[in-house]
Amino acid sequence: MVRSSFIRVLAIGLPLALAACASAPAHINNVCAVFDQRDGWFNSWERAAKRTEAKYNIPVPVLMATVRKESGFKGRVRPPRTYLLGFIPWKHQSSAYGYSQALDGTWAQYVVETGNTSARRSNFADAIDFVGWYHDKSARTLGIARNDTYNLYLAYYLGRNAYARGNRGSAEVQRYARATDDMARNYDAQMQECGR
Repeated sequence: MVRSSFIRVLAIGLPLALAACASAPAHINNVCAVFDQRDGWFNSWERAAKRTEAKYNIPVPVLMATVRKESGFKGRVRPPRTYLLGFIPWKHQSSAYGYSQALDGTWAQYVVETGNTSARRSNFADAIDFVGWYHDKSARTLGIARNDTYNLYLAYYLGRNAYARGNRGSAEVQRYARATDDMARNYDAQMQECGR
């Protein structure tokens, strides 16, 4: 009797849990709501974000705002495709993928340097760890303050080498960085308000 109840709960609960992980959370402009929606036993986004903050000393609002701007918290998102002859779907504009929109080469470097060989860009905990790792390297090599979302995002979006050469991107890229900075400030205020 207990075994059949357990199997029934598992049969219903597992697909629901997997479906919840497959889609972006609702209310993505409120970090407390995001954490509430992704507070599973095995997959707590808040625990993953705080673990990353402790590991790399990059504040949770900066980490979460970066992921929000890059992917809208969608785990399998890719950049748009290019079109051959204007109408035949062709290759994606870049190799960016997942929550962090990490490029293939940068992700490979992360895997080698961290030894996290099972890491996946479509796994939130791995992706936010990548963002922390990248921002930490930017802070150490470029002298950007760890809570300077605007410049950390510029270095993330343009690449550290371009940023080091003085490239600050187009007006549109700078708008992205300002929006990410605003989001981090909002997330910080929300976290204080909801006691996180």
